[in-house]
Amino acid sequence: METQPATAHAIETVFRLESPRVIAGVARIVRDVGIAEELAQDALVAALERWPRDGVPDNPGAWLMATARHRAVDLVRRRETYARKLAELGRDLVTAPPAYDVPADPDDIDDDLLRLVFTACHPALSPEARTALTLRLLGGLTTAEIARAYLVPEPTVAQRIVRAKRTLAKRNVAFEVPYGPDREARLGSVLDVIYLIFNEGYAATAGDDWLRPGLCEDALRLARVLSALMPGEPEVHGLTALLEFQASRAAARTGPDGTPVLLEHQDRRRWNRMLIARGIRALDRAGATASGPPGPYTLQAAIAACHARAYTYEETDWHAIATLYGLLAVRAPSPVVELNRAVAVSMADGPAAGLELVDAVAAAPALRGYHLLPSVRGDLLARLGRVAEAREEFSRAADLALNERERGLLRDRARACG
Repeated sequence: METQPATAHAIETVFRLESPRVIAGVARIVRDVGIAEELAQDALVAALERWPRDGVPDNPGAWLMATARHRAVDLVRRRETYARKLAELGRDLVTAPPAYDVPADPDDIDDDLLRLVFTACHPALSPEARTALTLRLLGGLTTAEIARAYLVPEPTVAQRIVRAKRTLAKRNVAFEVPYGPDREARLGSVLDVIYLIFNEGYAATAGDDWLRPGLCEDALRLARVLSALMPGEPEVHGLTALLEFQASRAAARTGPDGTPVLLEHQDRRRWNRMLIARGIRALDRAGATASGPPGPYTLQAAIAACHARAYTYEETDWHAIATLYGLLAVRAPSPVVELNRAVAVSMADGPAAGLELVDAVAAAPALRGYHLLPSVRGDLLARLGRVAEAREEFSRAADLALNERERGLLRDRARACG
């Protein structure tokens, strides 16, 4: 039966939202991330066959999870090692999610998504492979979207993901949140990928929508869980604070039609003050647990706090933000940090000072094809009255942008320079 467009769209949307949870739930059964993803895809195929005929279920996410779990159980039964797997999973596997005895270790936590993050961040994988695999499994990005986001060929990303799955399967990596030194060894990568997941939800790399709230909510929840799990780690609290602050602006970042709203034009009355309060508490915990200089996430959270504490755009303490970006450039040097520092400096000391910093970093290979470079440069040129040059920069930024909403905003800014 041919799938109706409305039903097909509903299936695609549900699967993109629910696939991380489905993969995580199934991986807990089959102990193999690659197979778990295949079973999730099988559930999608089943939905494409059944939903056009029977209608979309009241709880489509639960339907996908149940279908994938049943297929996982069937797969485990067919394996030669079924008896051993049955002993591990328990006799009630068919009718209920796998149940585990509560470990004696008080640091254990029962969260399938967090298990999936730690599994994807295993030290056996390269940093690039960890990022690609996590964005694929938890971010729901296609191989093409990941390739465009990191400006690398699509076959390269595909190979990284395939090799990462094979490595995890070959090494029989346990699907768990590790303990002690193993947990600490993976923590940096885990924080990075949680941040990447949030950013993909906060400003989608590609597609028709600028925001993907589900990804932001998952990343923020994982950060909060990790804060409870590792209360003595200042950067865990720093990341949590950063995400709380960023999430607080979500309602004001788009207009009624989904068009992006720039920071200076946002209605700050729509900022979520409860999330801001949570962010301030998390930032305080980061400072209280730190024994040395603040880490990169704590510094970024401090920058976000400067914005959060300003009730109007004009009240923003840009000198403090520029200073914090200077510290961040020392702790985590990158052309993107320098680009952000240039914006802060332009607000504190004038657009000419900012433009000088932008031009100093413009030739960096990491910024080649990065649409925010000409976007920032266009803004500074417009503020300097060089509107013809600004128009060219905004047009170039629009050509480089992959997200439809952001591309439209940049084209509007180019036309405004006409």
